[in-house]
Amino acid sequence: MSGRASGGAREFAAVDLGATSGRVILGRIGPSELELRHVARFPNEPVTLRDGLHWDVLGLYRSVLAGLAAAVRQRADIASVGIDSWAVDYALMREGRMLGLPYHYRDEHRGLLGPSELHRTFDHAALFARNGLQFLPFNTVYQLAAEPSLDEADALLLIPDLLAFELTGVVAAERTNASTTGLLEARTREWDPVVADAVGARRLLPELIDPGASLGALSGAAGEAVGATMPLVAVGSHDTASAVVAVPATTDDFAYISCGTWGLVGVELEEPVLTDAAREASFTNEGGVDGRVRFLHNVMGLWLLSESIRTWLGPGASAAQQSSALEELLAQAAEVQASMPVFDVDDPRFLAPGDMPARISAWFSERGMPVPASRAELVRSIIESLAQAFAETVRAASTLSGKRVSAIHMVGGGAQNRLLCQATADRAELPVIAGPVEATAIGNLLVQARAAGALSGSLESLRALVAATQAPETYTPRTTRETVRNG
Repeated sequence: MSGRASGGAREFAAVDLGATSGRVILGRIGPSELELRHVARFPNEPVTLRDGLHWDVLGLYRSVLAGLAAAVRQRADIASVGIDSWAVDYALMREGRMLGLPYHYRDEHRGLLGPSELHRTFDHAALFARNGLQFLPFNTVYQLAAEPSLDEADALLLIPDLLAFELTGVVAAERTNASTTGLLEARTREWDPVVADAVGARRLLPELIDPGASLGALSGAAGEAVGATMPLVAVGSHDTASAVVAVPATTDDFAYISCGTWGLVGVELEEPVLTDAAREASFTNEGGVDGRVRFLHNVMGLWLLSESIRTWLGPGASAAQQSSALEELLAQAAEVQASMPVFDVDDPRFLAPGDMPARISAWFSERGMPVPASRAELVRSIIESLAQAFAETVRAASTLSGKRVSAIHMVGGGAQNRLLCQATADRAELPVIAGPVEATAIGNLLVQARAAGALSGSLESLRALVAATQAPETYTPRTTRETVRNG
């Protein structure tokens, strides 16, 4: 991935943590240059303890340090580093130490207990009027309602804020990720004391900071392990916030799909949409970089495919084996001639880890619908079901927000899935512009570069650089699966 040369370009490092893997990426960025180099990639696997499903943040932190050290060995002149990750999950702290490993948002017990606890005080309609968030049983506010250890803690740190603290010693909460907690007021974008008090978390909430703020230099054992003390800069630390920065749009009439484990589907707005219709349609208003609002709906995403592959291959299969099997099955699915039935990808039964093919088959059987007969047919059904959900969500986002949509930008891992991109274009009856795949890392790097003065201007100017230096692919809404190059 390369751009045009510029004498003013500088080096930056992005730590990009997804729900199943993480990576460290170097970016050389200047006014007309955007070039990425992958330095490290590592798995992010949860651990099951007696009390539930947790994130292995200690292993993750070790991998981040090793990745940054490798980046420094490649480039000693790194201007800064930024961290983004998934949302909602947190560590409870006391005197600078974690009170146990953070819970995983797919932990089934907390997902059942939290909403019932909080809804005794606030039903979803009352919460939505304050925080503007779609009901998801794993939102931070619900996890806190089921949290037994709050009295022991003196601070709460979301995952990227936790890693930033370990690297620099600074306690803060980046605003885009904080907006996913349910504890941020949708209009003021400040902590909501009423909701925070309802879950007993008000005293635990750190100072809010915005993307572009400096968190200080790597210090202590972290600086020694990395071999450098470059500054850590806050970015859109919710990975979708960073991904939307890197949408290569040249006009504002676009919808986006940030497609990975989840499919985040929506439009970018200046103000939240807090109507009853938006709440009933399960839309959410999350913070974006530069105060923008990401008005979107969470769709289950590629989790349906990856969990199906894991079921078929068994627990011992490597990431490479899973990737190879998926590629082969997608090729077979593309050859399926029969029309495959679609299912509701957002059914809560698909949230937890487990036998995804059996759950999908049961969904069809319960409704007297034909069950896909082969693995290829099931994969095709998943693809068509995701595409249908994406298309319906784009239409709803446009209707609910009043924003016209003339194209869909798909970024993230899903942009590599040609079958999904074409199916989405066909069902949405709109062109799908696919790429960049590493949009999250690019958005992370662009915010750092702007903070350092290597770039300047609005989000639109950052997107113009992406459009000028990357090579997305356009899928036209026709029955053919042929693609044409964008531009």
